[in-house]
Amino acid sequence: MTQSPGAAASRYAQRYGTAPRRGLTRRSAGLLVAAVLVVVVIGVAVFAWSGNQATVTFKDVGYATPDAWHASEDFQVTKEASATAYCAVKALDDSFAVVGWKQLEFGPVAGASGETTQNAHVDLRTESQAVSVVVDSCWVAGT
Repeated sequence: MTQSPGAAASRYAQRYGTAPRRGLTRRSAGLLVAAVLVVVVIGVAVFAWSGNQATVTFKDVGYATPDAWHASEDFQVTKEASATAYCAVKALDDSFAVVGWKQLEFGPVAGASGETTQNAHVDLRTESQAVSVVVDSCWVAGT
């Protein structure tokens, strides 16, 4: 047995009522607009603050492991000329254990502005034969 669409609608109207849906009141709309504006302002502030963070990047150029007690690494560091950056270099054995480690400091570059790239060479003493040498991480002082 099928019912006409009007009969089903009438049955639902009797069960649930037929009150029309109300829209947002003027006060609710104002509060909603204010909340959206607050979220936008906070998002812009976070974006602007994160853009002021000094950054440093590095690029491994090459390494050497001449014997069981020595290793070396050549790499490049790019940073803001006025910033001081630190890089940690580590030598690894064949099971990825750290067998040598050194931290280097890259101070401000006199007479330069903007980003500068510096070449670096570091010699490490190792506990056992290293099979690779890598820059573990670099960071800017104070961040």
